[in-house]
Amino acid sequence: MAYKVLIVDDEVRTRSLLANMLSHNSENLKVYSDGESVATAIASIEQQNPDIVLLDIQLPDGSGFDILDRLDDRDFQVIFITAHEEYAIRAIKSSALDYILKPVDEEELNNAIYKAVNRIKGQLDQSTHYDALLNNIEKDNKKIVLRTLESLYIFDVEDIMRCQSSGNYTNFYINDDREIIVSKPLKEYEEALSYRWFVRCHRSHIINMDYVDRFDKNDGGAIIMRDGTKVPLSRSFRERFFEALENMT
Repeated sequence: MAYKVLIVDDEVRTRSLLANMLSHNSENLKVYSDGESVATAIASIEQQNPDIVLLDIQLPDGSGFDILDRLDDRDFQVIFITAHEEYAIRAIKSSALDYILKPVDEEELNNAIYKAVNRIKGQLDQSTHYDALLNNIEKDNKKIVLRTLESLYIFDVEDIMRCQSSGNYTNFYINDDREIIVSKPLKEYEEALSYRWFVRCHRSHIINMDYVDRFDKNDGGAIIMRDGTKVPLSRSFRERFFEALENMT
């Protein structure tokens, strides 16, 4: 029996690389690499009826989670392949078959395929499995994973008071007085922090409105956080900040 594998990734180079790796796999695989977006992936899944889907999280017209959510029949194994460990890794790890971080290691990919084939042979009902995945992701969006050179931190999003850009680095200020410095620019975290009262108030700052003490009108205006930190408010973000402030009352 040949197992059908669909690769879903918006980068042609990545799809080609994964297809090449799978050509060395000892399992009997038939590989399709025409999934470059949510729309094309859904069409290919409905047409090819794959056994295994290698699924990127960020796609041009949505996310890999959108694909799972829109399909009525999800009788296939999902292996997430992503460069974004910030997005619900704990939920993925607990409910999905497997996840692999880019750059992809061929041995790790082969092990995930082997696991998928074994699960298929067991003829498990996958519908409940994928519903659990989506529920866990929705729940775990309240957490964020921050990777430094020394450690991997998992925080409740609500415990982050503010973030500040420092070139290609981002400083996270936590409500227990810790400062975590991550070697990624602030823009990489905007989507992960699009939750509750997080507001961008300056091109270099995102704040959690729950930790705002007041707005000081002196010297052009500044946001004063509960710990006394003064955060600038740019003219282009003033309307967004005051709208968020109004919605809190």
